Amino acid sequence: MKKYIFILAAAFMTFTTQAQQTVEGVEVEGSLSKYGKELTLNGAGLREKVFIDLYVGGLYVTEKSDDGETLTSSDQSMAITLDIVSKLVTQDNMISSIEEGFENSCSSKEYKALSGKIEKFIALFNEEIVKGDEFVLFYIPGEGTKVSKNGKELGTIPGLDFKKGLFGIWLGDYPADEELKEGLLGL
Repeated sequence: MKKYIFILAAAFMTFTTQAQQTVEGVEVEGSLSKYGKELTLNGAGLREKVFIDLYVGGLYVTEKSDDGETLTSSDQSMAITLDIVSKLVTQDNMISSIEEGFENSCSSKEYKALSGKIEKFIALFNEEIVKGDEFVLFYIPGEGTKVSKNGKELGTIPGLDFKKGLFGIWLGDYPADEELKEGLLGL
């Protein structure tokens, strides 16, 4: 009997170890439980720009997929975590990256329709950003995308249309970082 308990314990420890990932020293948890929702890690990766590590991203979903379009368009709970790993990520750089990301993620018509929501989203980044900060962008159907920083909720941007544009920054046809997209999709 002790042998079976040991085997079950070893199998459980192996499963939980495999469920999480470590990227550039950041432990990306295997699941995310927030707002009464339980999501599973789909994948994780590093955002780099000109050979500089900026942040570690993790994508959490209700059902794993390697199809960015399907995930972006889905009206199901999902979340992206952004763990800042560089002191070069500042409030101004983040805002600039968000604007550029939406421009690449949306058609000009979609961008124009979302402009008020994008401005509201950008306004949530009104505090200094430092290495070690963690942002969670958590979409809930019927409510919108809840934004938190270091566990403190900053606000909610309503609408599936906004979620599609936001998640398209990382999962769309013109992602912020192709290797990060592959990591988030578990490729």
